[in-house]
Amino acid sequence: MNASPHIVSDVMTRTVAVVRRGAAFKDIVRTMQDRKVSAVPVVDTGNQVVGIVSEADLLPKEEFRDSDPDRYTQLRRLSDLAKAGSVTAGELMTSPALTVRADATLAQAARTMARARVKRLPVVDETGCLEGIVSRADLLKVFLRDDEEIAEEVRREVVSYLFPAPSSAVRVEVRDGVVTLGGRVRDTSLVPVAARLVRAVEGVVDVEFALDGPDATTA
Repeated sequence: MNASPHIVSDVMTRTVAVVRRGAAFKDIVRTMQDRKVSAVPVVDTGNQVVGIVSEADLLPKEEFRDSDPDRYTQLRRLSDLAKAGSVTAGELMTSPALTVRADATLAQAARTMARARVKRLPVVDETGCLEGIVSRADLLKVFLRDDEEIAEEVRREVVSYLFPAPSSAVRVEVRDGVVTLGGRVRDTSLVPVAARLVRAVEGVVDVEFALDGPDATTA
């Protein structure tokens, strides 16, 4: 099996709105509004990513604009209060920025986003220089793969590997990303393995079985 999984460079946005450390608060807001983004990487003069500013970093200024937080709030939200008084990207940014490499798989990028609870990741090269940005929406593009394209990959990379003819005769059908494997298999113990491998194919929503043989439909 030698299929390469889709990687971040396949789906990332290459033209990225950025700001420098000294960018003023209003300039950051204006950049986000003009480019219709909710976060911008902060880069140095060498285009290396040094941080990222998101809407969440900017909102404390409005939240605490006309309030006098009590002692408990001051202690609990010390970072937000500091950002409420910040005026430049260097003061507002989250640093170091969580980044991803262009050759990372979509699954790796998705796990990084989920664990860190972020919506996007700057994409950097080996020196930390910005190459693009990838968002949650970008990662979901894989589910737009054509059904026949998915079916062909499943036939080539899973079925021919686990259930080679003539001892097995397995057909592959895909509809709306749901893969159905039907037909006859000789070794039903490989069905759970097939289930895992099929689900690992980019764009697969689910996998179902209609195979002949004892316990063949258990995955």
